[in-house]
Amino acid sequence: MLKQLFPIKHVAGYISSLVLSAVALVVLLDIPAGSKMAILLVTAILQAAVQLMLFMHVGESEDKKSVYINIAYALFVALVTILGTLYIFVWGWYS
Repeated sequence: MLKQLFPIKHVAGYISSLVLSAVALVVLLDIPAGSKMAILLVTAILQAAVQLMLFMHVGESEDKKSVYINIAYALFVALVTILGTLYIFVWGWYS
């Protein structure tokens, strides 16, 4: 009975999110910039996966194909926005 009432998945997700956030603080250390970016990228991807699976219940729907297509589309839009911004402002397209 208690197993049904206690949200173990939510607690595990919360603790793992806290741990991943703490690991991301390694960017404050004096290590090479490439290592910092790699650590941030890995922890960001893992934390996004934890959020999607444990809190947003992505794998629990019956129509899994459309959920993953929507996530892929959102990632595509985010990448186009980020790379377009970098192209215009950082790489000097406007000059």
